[in-house]
Amino acid sequence: MYKHKTKIRVRYGETDQMKYAYYGIYAQYFEVGRVELLRSLGLSYRELEEKGYALPVVNYNINYKKPAFYDDELTIETTVAQIPTVKIVFTYNTYNEKGNLLNTAETTLVFIDYETGKPCAAPKILTDKLKSL
Repeated sequence: MYKHKTKIRVRYGETDQMKYAYYGIYAQYFEVGRVELLRSLGLSYRELEEKGYALPVVNYNINYKKPAFYDDELTIETTVAQIPTVKIVFTYNTYNEKGNLLNTAETTLVFIDYETGKPCAAPKILTDKLKSL
């Protein structure tokens, strides 16, 4: 299991008429969490793409518990619980500055070979890094 924390501040344009962070913005926040988790391993999405991999999201689930508001600093805790195979599953917990849990979520991404357009095994560079932890 590998965890990484990323800080994000809710911008005004990301709020709705109720002054809550718009529910759909969390997908973007979680993307930031995924990218930063990989970067913390010394690997970037760009590098994976340059090696011929695409990583489309095939499943996204979220459970909202409390709202975030404009200018709140959020902590997105992103976790990879298992060594990826053809897919990689990320789980997320979002906390506000007071440490309150705002939501939990999960995304499943599949490794796709750019040339064939078909699912393929996770890159060895990623699995090796995760196994070493």
